[in-house]
Amino acid sequence: MKGAVIGASTVLVVAVVATICVVSFRGSGNGDRDEGEMSTSVKSIKSFCQPVDYRETCEKALKAAAGNATSPTDLAKAIFKVTSDRIEKAVRESAVLNELKNDPRTSGALDNCRELLDYAIDDLKTTFDRLGGFEMTNFKSAVDDLRTWLSSALTYQETCLDGFENTTTAAAGKMRKALNSSQELTENILALVDEFSETLANLGIPSFHRRLLAEHAGGVPSWMPDAKRRLLKVSPGEKGFKPDVTVAKDGSGDFKTINAALAKVPVKSATTYVMYVKAGTYREYVSVPRNVTNLVMIGDGATKTVITGDKSFMMNITTKDTATMEAIGNGFLMRGIGVENTAGAKNHQAVALRVQSDMSAFYECQFDGYQDTLYTHTSRQYYRDCVITGTIDFIFGNAQVVFQNCLIQVRKCMNNQQNIVTAQGRKERRSAGGTVIHNCTIEPHPEFEKSAGKLKTFLGRPWKEHSRTLYIQSEIGGFIDPKGWLPWLGDFGLNTCYYAEVENRGPGADMSKRVKWRGVKNVTYQHALQKYTVESFIQGQHWLPNLGVPFIPGLLPQNQSGRIH
Repeated sequence: MKGAVIGASTVLVVAVVATICVVSFRGSGNGDRDEGEMSTSVKSIKSFCQPVDYRETCEKALKAAAGNATSPTDLAKAIFKVTSDRIEKAVRESAVLNELKNDPRTSGALDNCRELLDYAIDDLKTTFDRLGGFEMTNFKSAVDDLRTWLSSALTYQETCLDGFENTTTAAAGKMRKALNSSQELTENILALVDEFSETLANLGIPSFHRRLLAEHAGGVPSWMPDAKRRLLKVSPGEKGFKPDVTVAKDGSGDFKTINAALAKVPVKSATTYVMYVKAGTYREYVSVPRNVTNLVMIGDGATKTVITGDKSFMMNITTKDTATMEAIGNGFLMRGIGVENTAGAKNHQAVALRVQSDMSAFYECQFDGYQDTLYTHTSRQYYRDCVITGTIDFIFGNAQVVFQNCLIQVRKCMNNQQNIVTAQGRKERRSAGGTVIHNCTIEPHPEFEKSAGKLKTFLGRPWKEHSRTLYIQSEIGGFIDPKGWLPWLGDFGLNTCYYAEVENRGPGADMSKRVKWRGVKNVTYQHALQKYTVESFIQGQHWLPNLGVPFIPGLLPQNQSGRIH
């Protein structure tokens, strides 16, 4: 586990000071007779915790951890430290540890928790320590980064708990109890970020600008050498294509397997490293680890260079561990490669690709599976000109993700099942996560075309309470059920989800018979343009240009949408 969070941050200090001043002013005239009897530190803690959702948790934690601290700087440091400490304690001290030895699924769930909670602590550290890389010119960019990292930290904690699904011990309840306070504290930090963002905007305080990109978020650096920049815009076989390493099954490259090549990739690289994977079917489970940053993986085409696996939930492993491939290290780009999970519909959850890489992009790729094909787990992701196939919840997770100009094909599920395209996993209302499907085509897979009218297909369902999904300017096939959206279980999430369809077309785009849940919103073109685009939702204008991937920063002109390719 990473150590406690102790770094200092000019940005957070300025923001928190402004927030505390405003919050204190708002509450200064409440006439509380006990106010004068409070110690200075208690008053400071109460003011600090006023904007958050879990105020009692915040106050108790700071009273125990902050000592006599009164300054917003010290309280900010303390809230990060105590949150990280609580996550570490959840793994270290939980009574679950002794119960997991006799049950394979819960044993695997605990292994996942150790890994995922380490990611959570890492993102908390990133949130705090790396703020020193911001300059006082554009605070919105800084806040966007903060919200992404904190949302990811929350999602990792929730994914830890998801791993105990269908376990046979009392482990799930005990682990949930162990993580309860750390989840509330992380959500409280998100609330503080929202509050100081609003405060600074209202006060007109000079804002902050993130230096692009390698030192802070693992993205492709703006100072990338021209030769590297050009390389990302050419294809294998073209003049100028000179990768750093080549993988070829036939032995004509530097390595025969992707994993062998990955073992030699520089770690924590500030410059782009290009791996060329020649045509072939690679039967291996691939993981781009956390410390491999700025990796570009290029294949000969999504149906020629294919990574394949067949792990499934039926093998007594967690959904996360079924992935044929996972991309963890930040700044990852994949182009012209296919990833598949061939477990089939009968074996339930079976992930082809899981992604938590921040500022990652997938261009001209294909992801094939059945249930849970593409796990857009956390962070900012972009998919362009890709094909995604599946049956149930086959695009799921809590990333900030935009799909543009993609082909989403629904395959034939089992006769006792229903097809659902998305299952977005946003649990907290402040989380930055959401799925935006823009200018895509949703159609039946060729193998499903003839029977598409016999089995129901829905646009999505709320996996978590604040699930958020938008279909914008997309072609929706007539095989989509007129109700559009499917409940998860009873009325769970129906009032708190955020589902919208904006300017879609095709026989399935008729909204007259859609479900009337409170969570199904009427979103205008202008609102979608302001909130749910590559530029506004994933801040793609800062990092996508350097990857050589085409993108639409906003929306297409009204009533003029249509797949570009």
